Amino acid sequence: MSETTARVASAPVVAESATAHGRRARIALRTLQVLLALFYGIASALPKLIGNHYAADAFDKIGWGSTGMYTIGALELAGAVALLIPVLQSVAAIALSGLMVGAFVVQSTVFDGQNAATPLILIVPLALIAWARRGSTGDLLKLVRRRV
Repeated sequence: MSETTARVASAPVVAESATAHGRRARIALRTLQVLLALFYGIASALPKLIGNHYAADAFDKIGWGSTGMYTIGALELAGAVALLIPVLQSVAAIALSGLMVGAFVVQSTVFDGQNAATPLILIVPLALIAWARRGSTGDLLKLVRRRV
């Protein structure tokens, strides 16, 4: 077998391997999005939206009261839902990252750094989603421009 024949014969194997790798990466990214959406929707937004006493006490300590608590809960829930909508997923990840920066500042200043690492840890997968799904931002801009 010549070198040329060997290269041609191995090309489909490489392409098939790259396709399988890309498919696994897309599945892993989508799984990450679903897990984050569940976290933000259930573990983070829900206690705020139902007025859980722990959340209410924390927002009272911040000085934002129930209005701030419900607002942040609604923003987290909206971000969780938007993470699952293909055209909004990158923007949602960026917006939730912004909320996490705010949460880090509040945790660091009001609560003396207690649990301040949690928002920073959550920014990492959100940044990955924002970057990997950055094409959806262009799709969103096209939709908005068509409507205007």
